[in-house]
Amino acid sequence: MKPHYLLPCLGAILASCGFVVLAGSNVGANPQAASPIYGVTISEGYRQWELVAPAEEAEPLNELRAVLGNAVAINAYREGTLPFPDGTVLAKLAWKHVQSSEFESASVPGVATTVQIMVKDSKKYATTGGWGFGRFVDNKPADEAQHQTCFACHEARVQGHDYVFTRYAP
Repeated sequence: MKPHYLLPCLGAILASCGFVVLAGSNVGANPQAASPIYGVTISEGYRQWELVAPAEEAEPLNELRAVLGNAVAINAYREGTLPFPDGTVLAKLAWKHVQSSEFESASVPGVATTVQIMVKDSKKYATTGGWGFGRFVDNKPADEAQHQTCFACHEARVQGHDYVFTRYAP
């Protein structure tokens, strides 16, 4: 399946899980803004990448999330390749979780909260497991303090999965 056909698939998957999907948001699409510490930017065209997996984050964040991967990431997931190869890029989109007013068992994305990016470059990011991190709020990189916690959290919880939380939803 070609990547530009996948956004409708993401909608269908989320809808089948009880989510109502609103199209047209492009929050975080400012590829010139680089994250502090890592210098990671939001990849152009990331909204057309394939879905790795949807997720829901309970309190206190109360978010709906979708993780997308570039072609390198998707191939690695499908082949079960660990560690992920250099060139892997993952994008996590997050929205506030809102109860649907039209359908009581459905959720809808509310306000966009963040776009988070992980970039695999084992030489450039050797001190952080080969990964660079970017967290973007309202099209702007979050502050340095928020980026300092990225690797520590991944290292503490998912070191055995090449520091990546998200598992592939086939």
